[in-house]
Amino acid sequence: MSHNANTYTLGDRQVKRLGYGAMQLAGKGVFGPPADENRALQVLRDAVAAGVNHIDTSDFYGPHITNQLIKKALHPYSDDLVIVTKVGARRDAKGGWLPAISPDELTQAVEDNLRHLGLEVMEIVNLRSMLDVHAPAEGSLEPQVEAMIKLKERGLVKHIGLSNVTAKQVEDAQKMTPIACVQNLYNLANRQDEALVDQLAAQGIPYVPFFPLGGFSPLQSEQLTAVAEELNATTLQVALAWLLQRSPNILLIPGTSSPEHLQQNLASGDLVLSADVVQRLNGIVQS
Repeated sequence: MSHNANTYTLGDRQVKRLGYGAMQLAGKGVFGPPADENRALQVLRDAVAAGVNHIDTSDFYGPHITNQLIKKALHPYSDDLVIVTKVGARRDAKGGWLPAISPDELTQAVEDNLRHLGLEVMEIVNLRSMLDVHAPAEGSLEPQVEAMIKLKERGLVKHIGLSNVTAKQVEDAQKMTPIACVQNLYNLANRQDEALVDQLAAQGIPYVPFFPLGGFSPLQSEQLTAVAEELNATTLQVALAWLLQRSPNILLIPGTSSPEHLQQNLASGDLVLSADVVQRLNGIVQS
């Protein structure tokens, strides 16, 4: 991959397109501490040592656990490291996900993220829509975006992103403030955001897909496995390589709590898919 294809602008920073998502560093169900803290710290240090300079986290992972691990492993942070967090949810005592989208809750969440990460200002904070916990749902996010703009004015947040949102919500928010990135579910098997990816690319705005292997049917998995075997790669590597080749504005944040998997994930940047393979993979999409 040429150097240009390898990086993209996120906010006002250049980041490598292969980043790291910290979600899996917390315990089972993204709740409670990891089974092995030293291993979790090792993964973070290995990621940065391998050149990763975009880490995705949130204070509701754990809760607080992943941010505390990031601080413990990496603080003081290197100048080129961009840590992106998200707000809009909280956890109940059993680990359930609840909306936390009042202006006060969003403010509290940003302050908590700053404290737990040991930062004075967050580079980027994604506002996660909780109109539906599991998928984007139409509806106004105006009061939430308004609250985020106030946090930006206070100097606590440099850039505002959106997560779990519809194309209309992105457009509406952009009338109020610049949007630095969009983080939604998108992968080989879930391509509802096809048009949005392209619209954002035309505006030079990163699209950050989560669950690169989520929601595949057995048949789709079988087709993906066949391609992976031919390329002598893992299914996740193929899925990540497909995303990297799909559009230059796609930034990846695959998560893992294993140093071995981390290296495999990062190696997907070197996996080049031929036009023929891409065509076959494109055929996986749900009919």
